[in-house]
Amino acid sequence: MKQLKAAGKHSKLMKIIYLANVRIPTEKAHGLQIMKMVQAFKKANREVELVVAERYNPNLDKINPFDYYGLDSEFSIKRLWLLDLVDFKKYLRNFSVLLQNTSFGVSALIYLYLFNKKSDLIYSRDEFSLFFLCWFKKNLVFELHTFPKSKKFLYKIIFQRVKKIVVITDKLKQLVLELGIAADKIIVCPDGVDLNDFQLSGDKKSLRQKLNLPQEKNIILYTGHLFNWKGVYVLAKASKYLSENELIVFVGGMEHDSKKLADFIAQEGLKNILLVNHQAPTAIPQYLAAADVLVLPNSAKKAISVSYTSPMKMFEYMAAQRPIVASDLPSIREILNENNAILVKPDDSQSLAEGIKLALQNGVLSGKISAQALLDVQKFSWQNRAKNILESIK
Repeated sequence: MKQLKAAGKHSKLMKIIYLANVRIPTEKAHGLQIMKMVQAFKKANREVELVVAERYNPNLDKINPFDYYGLDSEFSIKRLWLLDLVDFKKYLRNFSVLLQNTSFGVSALIYLYLFNKKSDLIYSRDEFSLFFLCWFKKNLVFELHTFPKSKKFLYKIIFQRVKKIVVITDKLKQLVLELGIAADKIIVCPDGVDLNDFQLSGDKKSLRQKLNLPQEKNIILYTGHLFNWKGVYVLAKASKYLSENELIVFVGGMEHDSKKLADFIAQEGLKNILLVNHQAPTAIPQYLAAADVLVLPNSAKKAISVSYTSPMKMFEYMAAQRPIVASDLPSIREILNENNAILVKPDDSQSLAEGIKLALQNGVLSGKISAQALLDVQKFSWQNRAKNILESIK
């Protein structure tokens, strides 16, 4: 009887609480990353609860998050109160963000400590919540995606007190090491992709018909946010060096960013550019498969682009079996190279256009790099990422 009890105790699932100061669902990429990782933890035979902010999203409020992100399994989602002051940012400036983040951190502390919410592991990308919790909890894991100098002191306190630090690039690891943190406390895990999302029915022609994209054009596609540091304006200007048979398509972006880019295109007199508004993550693989070339035109003018980013679109591009043209940057080179992509000079629209033309005109090269990219991306599934993190924590 004692043996049976011991076996039952041993088989108890490890419980993970994933804590994120975000609204779910959201148009932003971090929502997809978080939901896919929580699902991957669950599929790794862990009990998982996602704890997020109780924030209103007028565009997605009535949408089921599991349907929106195309997840094949569900898990518990707990929403915590906070001061939602995003709409007042123009009046309160950065103070609104501080109040909002602090209020969520306090809510997290109350929920996870004062209410004695039991868990084996608390996993989070939110430094404010971890700062409050790290004085009371030892089972914390901090996933780091950027390293603003203004938060260096805050990060150092958290780094010293958490169990593990997950970073998405080698450069972020170096910055953590420079603060005197032991190397064995840091795990480098780039972002990932759900390879199952790219098992599509239908060929390029049928997908273009479904998505209302022209059949006769060579489509050069970019997906994601339209921030300047992502190089979207450089890509737009690359249209000057392409023929009328080439169409640059931007898919995604927030409404105000899309308007800014549209205004820029009009002011510059640029042609053969199509802006497609934000699409649900489940639609993105179809757009990628409908394209001829996929572009990752990150700028070299911002540290987040040069050193910190591990773009999910990069892994999606690799899984889509289309040639990739990307900026030659350290962050990008951690995954892409001359064998699986065409790398070009960043912030140079002419160089970018030449890379695009090379991909279109050299079918042998495009086929070779696309095949290698598909082979290389196999190890970057969300399941493998979750497995690597859990094994490192053990």
